[in-house]
Amino acid sequence: MNRKRDKGQSHSTRPVRAGPPKWVKMRPEEIETIIVELSKMGYPPSMIGLILRDQYGVPLTKSVLGVKLTKVLEKHGLAPEIPEDLFNLIKRAVNLLRHLEEHPKDIHSKRGLVEIESKIRRLVKYYKRVGKLPPDWEYDRERAKLLVAQQVTVGRAGS
Repeated sequence: MNRKRDKGQSHSTRPVRAGPPKWVKMRPEEIETIIVELSKMGYPPSMIGLILRDQYGVPLTKSVLGVKLTKVLEKHGLAPEIPEDLFNLIKRAVNLLRHLEEHPKDIHSKRGLVEIESKIRRLVKYYKRVGKLPPDWEYDRERAKLLVAQQVTVGRAGS
């Protein structure tokens, strides 16, 4: 057991399973078309997974399809250009920047922004290494504001 990371490990573990669960009556092709339709409606991968779980009874797409949900989206050319976890961090940073423009003396939020941007840089380095981001991709605050504003307008147009 790794002693350095003892904190924050309280969660349930998924049971080990070979093959899809018996209660899933849908064929893999049906699940794949649902994933594509939901993505075209503007849902991010995490919401697609929640919808599949709650409305269609599919616990994990990987256990049924054999590949992760994002791989299905990549196959159909619908994967987001920026990975969802990175985009959510960028959104948090932009919201915090907006807050700091109104409240410039909020030192606790300044520290929070430094921590969020540090996480962003670490994730960017990782995604460049695995090839999900181009090698010349850089995070900067102004581009982040434009990126989030663009994504919000695209999300509104899709709904």
